[in-house]
Amino acid sequence: MAGEPGTESVEQSGGIEYGVDERPPAGESALLGLQHYLTMVGANIAVPLALATAMGMPAAVQPLYVGTFFVVSGVGTLLQTVVGNRYPIVQGATFSMLAPALAIIGFVGTGNWEQAILALQGAIIVGGIVEALLGYLGVMGWLKQYLSPVVIAPTIALIGLSLFSAPQVVAAEQAWWLLGLTVLLIVGFSQYVDDVHRAFRLYPVLLGIAAAWVLAAALSVLGIVPADSPAFVDFSVVAEASLIQVPTPLQWGIPTFRTSFVIGMFAGVVASMIESFGDYHAVARLAGERAPSARRIDHGIGVEGIATVFAGIMGTGNGSTSYSENIGAIGLTGVASRFVIQVGAVLMLIAGFVGYVGALITTIPDPIVGGLYVAMFGQIVAVGLSNLKHVDLDSSRNAFVVGISLFVGLALPAYMGNVGSAAAFAEGVAATPIVGPLLTAPILPDATLQIVADTVYVVGGTGMAVGGLVAFVLDNTIDGSRVERGLDEWDALTEESGAFRSAYERYVK
Repeated sequence: MAGEPGTESVEQSGGIEYGVDERPPAGESALLGLQHYLTMVGANIAVPLALATAMGMPAAVQPLYVGTFFVVSGVGTLLQTVVGNRYPIVQGATFSMLAPALAIIGFVGTGNWEQAILALQGAIIVGGIVEALLGYLGVMGWLKQYLSPVVIAPTIALIGLSLFSAPQVVAAEQAWWLLGLTVLLIVGFSQYVDDVHRAFRLYPVLLGIAAAWVLAAALSVLGIVPADSPAFVDFSVVAEASLIQVPTPLQWGIPTFRTSFVIGMFAGVVASMIESFGDYHAVARLAGERAPSARRIDHGIGVEGIATVFAGIMGTGNGSTSYSENIGAIGLTGVASRFVIQVGAVLMLIAGFVGYVGALITTIPDPIVGGLYVAMFGQIVAVGLSNLKHVDLDSSRNAFVVGISLFVGLALPAYMGNVGSAAAFAEGVAATPIVGPLLTAPILPDATLQIVADTVYVVGGTGMAVGGLVAFVLDNTIDGSRVERGLDEWDALTEESGAFRSAYERYVK
């Protein structure tokens, strides 16, 4: 591919161990693929466990439920890397759809998990269909012409900053010794001893997790770490797991559809799309590739919509989105091979059907997951801000847009988190002296107002969505030249539309 117009890696760094189209040996690929999936295990387990707890799902059903998430993640990743944008990017459960899901569960009623999961499935399926249409109709690609590095930089940076307050990092009863050990191991392997042996350079995350987990497990078995400690490794979940479990479509029943639930869930879909847009640019930059063209973005969002529909059919009660965690792993290891991600996806599929595998992954303590976040998400912040090298940094206009976007992108989600729920947010807005009278006027039905409140609450609680929207509006309304905003240089670094070939063009034509 090198040498074709619009395809050469103009920014490829010397740190790239394996490029996007390269294939490491099979054994190496398996370990590298496992490493990629271990980086996102926190989210792909935290989301189903949060939903299961909120719904009151019986403990006996939960292993199959978690396994379903693994299967959906594997299938979504294979779809994205084969027929989607073909970037080395993992697909999995999304936190952006968790808030509307919890609101739906609260409406249905905790403890009525069968009805709740069916209601979630219906909302997810419709949201995924709309997302696929927005992708393949070219809406996200069309928006790209209005997105300069001034917008992309804070959006990507906020992806990394969004998890600085994750419970796995800042929990009051945190096992800081284990979190700190995990960070030190990953940083040490990837930055200080990476030249000592090739294994340290390729597997810093895998080695860091394994070493920290082995120590925590040993101390747990010896009784040094008590059972109520966040660092405790509980092997009982492995002993109680089934060898084989088979997630199947519509395994919980026929989905139900309700308009208010669909609209509320779509707010999460929008936030997911904005996050993925930033992820595509981040993974391209770390992989040494040109910025994605509008065609590639459209196909990526389209496939994410299809994967979300599949998630709804399988009954996860959640969608599918691109994962920032594995982008951070690319930055640490220099392994950007698409083949590695596909091997990892197959391993995740196997984990979904083998109960012991999924159960063993769930024994990774939260402090180790928190250590992963600290080590990797700082890398995402730096990648985002590095896009500013294409703009005029002496411009007060650019400094203002980036600064206020970052601040609001951190502040508004923190406010929404303190409010606690969409219902509480709606009550607070209704109590304001100016907006309150307008809301209480008999102009719109209460159901419509609640839908609006739910939508604002969900989008407002997603940092990259807030920061990206603020930057988008300011950058496109405040006077500034194309050179000042970095658009001319950005266009020169973006791959030509013809450089990306769809699955139809590659396999059918």
